[in-house]
Amino acid sequence: MNDLPTDWGALAALVFLLGMRHGFDADHLAAIDGLTRLSSRHGRRYARWCGALFSLGHGAVVLAIAAAVGLASEVWTPPPWLDAFGAWVSIVFLLLVGVVNLRAVLSADPAQPVALVGVKAPLLARLLPAGSAAGVAAVGALFALSFDTLSQTALFAATATHFGGTRAALALGALFVLGMLASDGVNGWWIARLIARADEVALLASRVMGLAVAGVSLLVAALGIARLVSPAFRSWGDERELAFGAVVVGVVGASYLVARALAAAVPAAREAG
Repeated sequence: MNDLPTDWGALAALVFLLGMRHGFDADHLAAIDGLTRLSSRHGRRYARWCGALFSLGHGAVVLAIAAAVGLASEVWTPPPWLDAFGAWVSIVFLLLVGVVNLRAVLSADPAQPVALVGVKAPLLARLLPAGSAAGVAAVGALFALSFDTLSQTALFAATATHFGGTRAALALGALFVLGMLASDGVNGWWIARLIARADEVALLASRVMGLAVAGVSLLVAALGIARLVSPAFRSWGDERELAFGAVVVGVVGASYLVARALAAAVPAAREAG
């Protein structure tokens, strides 16, 4: 992310897509899955909104970081090593997430839905039983206190200061949050619907999503490694950052549609049989 677009429109579009991609992070999906299931089990009305609440809490921290970077931009710039170190941290997490979710799908009981597996979620397992809407948002805020989120936000906020200081940094922060809110909100709503019907729909959809998350995580990690070790690939990839983000979002979004199509085919096949 150290070679962000210099055009404001392209930069804004990229940051929005990065927010959507961040919302599809397996740790986000796993945490929202747990929060939604817990809230549904206790009959809480906000269960279907857990994804949006989680994202709003997460986004509040992102905006705070963006504001801080904007205010400090005149006396501080991110050190050169921050981008590379943050990239390797993200790659390691993505590889772990990809492997554990692929293993979860392949080893799952055929009669049980597959739960998405995160890396950060187990560290906050004691905090996940949030008993209120504010508690769900607080869990989202805690998830934002990670190096990859902090470094990513600091880098795009620092870039934004060249377009107008703190206001530009906050504008990009808001776009990032909107993209993340769209992803997490849809995920929470989808999980709530699956919980309401524990049948073949849940079994198929959970496996499709598990494979999609594993595949995307491993693919993004591989692309990240290629960019860090190959200057030629990095130069080629920098010109296609926006396209890469759109592909990642598109693949995960398409998995929802595939899951729905497969689920709809089950009762149709039964009736035909």
